[in-house]
Amino acid sequence: MELATKDRFPLPHKGKRGLSCLPCNSKASFAGFELGYAPVPVTLRIAMLAPIAHGFPPPGYGPWEQVAYDLVEGLVELGHDVTVFAAGGGRSSGRLVATVSEPLDGSLLDPRLTEELHVFRAMEAVVENRFDVLHSHLHVHTLGFSRFLPCPMVSTLHGSAWNEVHHPILASYKEQPFVSISESERQFLPDLNYVATVHNGIDLELFPLRERKEDFLLFAGRMAPEKAPDLAIQVARRTGRRLLLAGLIEPKYRGYFDAEIKPRLGEGIDYVGEAQRPELAELLGKAAALLMPLRWAEPFGLVVVEGFAAGTPVVAWRDGAMPELVLEGVNGFLVSGVEEASAAVERVGDLDPIAIHASARDRFSRSAMAAGYAAVYERLVNAKIR
Repeated sequence: MELATKDRFPLPHKGKRGLSCLPCNSKASFAGFELGYAPVPVTLRIAMLAPIAHGFPPPGYGPWEQVAYDLVEGLVELGHDVTVFAAGGGRSSGRLVATVSEPLDGSLLDPRLTEELHVFRAMEAVVENRFDVLHSHLHVHTLGFSRFLPCPMVSTLHGSAWNEVHHPILASYKEQPFVSISESERQFLPDLNYVATVHNGIDLELFPLRERKEDFLLFAGRMAPEKAPDLAIQVARRTGRRLLLAGLIEPKYRGYFDAEIKPRLGEGIDYVGEAQRPELAELLGKAAALLMPLRWAEPFGLVVVEGFAAGTPVVAWRDGAMPELVLEGVNGFLVSGVEEASAAVERVGDLDPIAIHASARDRFSRSAMAAGYAAVYERLVNAKIR
């Protein structure tokens, strides 16, 4: 494991770039995003602080890591200089710095202490090196450093503000810049300084369009009460369709799975385990429809846009970010319960897989996500200190 140092990561020369990092120890620095007149550098030096719960990129479940990975790839494709701080064993087209030896899901070390070490080592490197901006995907865990860093820090919360335990810390740093992944996400804590909404993007090539579908429904997500796979089973029973359930069973939800899902398996309802990404892409491509039942205000739903990329219609509960993703009658249907969902399933064959794929290509590519975040970084770098 090697950490960033001045010797290993040569600093950009101020004379060459005509720009150095802006201090961000003023609460007023980001209020209102007053723009200056200095030109934005052609290439931004970006520090990306990735989550370490799963691999980078994750082989299976790990939506935050996957988004951070695709964002780095997209930013590099745009020509930016990106250093990503992540767990060991990962890969990136940017400069990858392994702050810890392995992700938490494969480690026997204390997860809390390991994550703290990850943050500490990354922050040391940010202080030692001249970055234009730091982008954190670790919600509350990095905010305490934000006022002492030599460059602006922007945070993507990935829906974590739904947990009210985080609210006191978030409220203490509410003037710092945050990016929401949907307009809906902001309802969790409306008073934060949201400077933009940037929808998650994906690598479209990993989820190729498949026009000919098979006659089964798919639920792909965690086996958790808020994700409501039990409601997907009800839809499948009502419509007489085969249903495949694919997703992680977290230890804390084993009781839910054993009580609500396992007894209902069989007779066309099958649990296929946690699908790795190639397996998930194949399932999404073949499915007649992806079911997205919800018992919470889902802040995004990465599998929804992955389904769109594969040309598969989505039947989603009208909650959270779903109205921002689903174009009624184009790439899916919005419903309010099992009865409406069952009726919508009978109509999915009317939707054009090519048009569904186009909705992902036009709105949810990783290049679109990278361009959205690059615009945020540029505004931060050019913000005028009051």
